[in-house]
Amino acid sequence: MAKTRFRSDGGLTARMGVVTFLLGAVYVGFGAVLVYYSGPVLGIVIVVALAWAQWYFSDKLALASMRAREVTPEQAPELHGVIDRLCALADMPKPRVHIADTDLPNAFATGRSPQHSSICVTTGILQRLSAEELEGVLSHELAHVANRDVAIMTVASALGLLAGFITRWGLYFGGGRRDSNGAPAMLVIWVVSIVVYAISFLLTRALSRYRELSADRSAAYLTGKPSALASALVKISGDMGRIPTKDLRQAEAMNAFFFAPAFSRDSLSALISTHPSTERRLQQLSSVAADLGRPMQ
Repeated sequence: MAKTRFRSDGGLTARMGVVTFLLGAVYVGFGAVLVYYSGPVLGIVIVVALAWAQWYFSDKLALASMRAREVTPEQAPELHGVIDRLCALADMPKPRVHIADTDLPNAFATGRSPQHSSICVTTGILQRLSAEELEGVLSHELAHVANRDVAIMTVASALGLLAGFITRWGLYFGGGRRDSNGAPAMLVIWVVSIVVYAISFLLTRALSRYRELSADRSAAYLTGKPSALASALVKISGDMGRIPTKDLRQAEAMNAFFFAPAFSRDSLSALISTHPSTERRLQQLSSVAADLGRPMQ
């Protein structure tokens, strides 16, 4: 965890270490298969280029997927003011600030480090939340940046997306090379990609649920206002049901990063959630309020 005034979380640090190790092992294995079946030169180029792109461009892809635009302090003075105060309170670098023009009420953080990070809020959340509620959500997102869990989630998701792309389209672009048993090379890569996608999916889900609880705790202790964060969570979760199903489905790919998941009622994502239940998060915030001696409103 970066050195900030957010409370440290040994459980999150341990989980990130395990996930990082396992993802590294998966990446090495996946890279070895690509090198073997694509040829040493082409395979190494693919692996190195993929690693570099994941590290430097995955945050830009996340922002682009939401069609987010960066805003200056002159364009969004109130939003920048809240983030300035929280960054000073947490003693951490200020991330770039983005706004996505959508009625979906949400926010997310992305980036490879606290020095290279961005926070994005939607116009929907800005229209719905009070100043204190927005402060709670933004402190939650800043906690992700300070904990560096957002970087791990970004890279893990990118690896899963690549494997998913190969799983879906790889056989259409496969060559004629075969292994010693006569199996088409692309068929082997396709099968391995399915395994890689499944492992990446499970690892990101396991880390994602815990990191959301950790960010809630960190934000509530930093601001001393767990009731404001709880109110924002209830308001956003309740309003998800009013968002058109088409918009929810378009945003589901970003669920692992969102403050609250965007679900369509018939979505499989509702069964395999990236977040703990709203009830679990509210229960934890109630415990923090009791610890701080501040009753939940």
